[in-house]
Amino acid sequence: MVGMSGGVYSSTTAAILKEKGYEVCGVTLDLLGSGLNSAIKDAKKVADKLGIEHYVLSLKEGFAKNVIDYFVSEYESGRTPNPCVECNKKIKFGKMLDFALNKGCDFIATGHYVNTFYDEEKKRHVIKKSKAKKDQSYFLYGLTQFQLSHSLFPLGDYEKPYVRELAKKYDLPVAQKSESQDICFINNISHSEFISNYTHTVPKNGIFVNEENEKVGDHKGIINYTVGQRKGLGIALGEPAYVLKIDSKKNQVVLGNKELGFRKEVAAKNVNFILFDKLESEIKANVKIRYRAAEVPCRILPYGEDSVKIVFDEGVYFPAPGQSVVFYDDNGLVIGGGVIDNYDLVV
Repeated sequence: MVGMSGGVYSSTTAAILKEKGYEVCGVTLDLLGSGLNSAIKDAKKVADKLGIEHYVLSLKEGFAKNVIDYFVSEYESGRTPNPCVECNKKIKFGKMLDFALNKGCDFIATGHYVNTFYDEEKKRHVIKKSKAKKDQSYFLYGLTQFQLSHSLFPLGDYEKPYVRELAKKYDLPVAQKSESQDICFINNISHSEFISNYTHTVPKNGIFVNEENEKVGDHKGIINYTVGQRKGLGIALGEPAYVLKIDSKKNQVVLGNKELGFRKEVAAKNVNFILFDKLESEIKANVKIRYRAAEVPCRILPYGEDSVKIVFDEGVYFPAPGQSVVFYDDNGLVIGGGVIDNYDLVV
């Protein structure tokens, strides 16, 4: 069963699998209760073109609870969420996989740019970075062995232009469709506007403070800010100012210069490992502190029940609490990942 969003990548995924001889059907997730929207219509057109069965799975309640509510709560708590990671764990490779298995399917497939395979030596299903520029392994670190064992990613190392050429070759009706951007449940507004509309509340104004806890200005509500932010602060401190920390309890945003945002180590919680079940001792790895960040070398140490401490070889700027941090080995295999925790938990 292919998760079909109505876009070119998932549609081409379905076509590739059918050409390879798989028995294919498609499913489009109705996550916002929008019924027969354009994505569902486009996916149905592709399914008809390929001659495959197409389902629509309504997941509005589960998506709101597991993704949107989480997204809102994290911003309200002064953290920077990663909704795509949660959606993959709990919706696409959670509820969609359950639906597929109940329909008698052996696998689900998506248009992610990533490689997976079963490692005979490790006796585990593993995730490997795609060679494509759009590598999306970062978003899949939270998957379990069970989920990986029932997942296929046909796009693998393909580059986006090549996938579009394949879509044209298969004569898919979405071959020229533009790529969707940003967060799927937010349309043409800022995340803070979305949160205000969703919660029917107005952000509470507060104060900017410096590292010495001295007031340096007024802010427009903590949901408007994220650690590392420099633009849009509306304040001048005589030098470029960055968000260093967000204190939701005091409704304060701490500002300072770039060097004050430098960190040698952070803690990560809610850790999931792919290559093994549990971290028993210190390991070396390469780590990404956000999706578009470059990998940097580090040491990872056990740190509580489901947490680790990450010590960077040379340090990083502005690791944001709430963002996913993902660990790789030198061969591009995903070791695992977790969620950056508050700095004051590091000892």
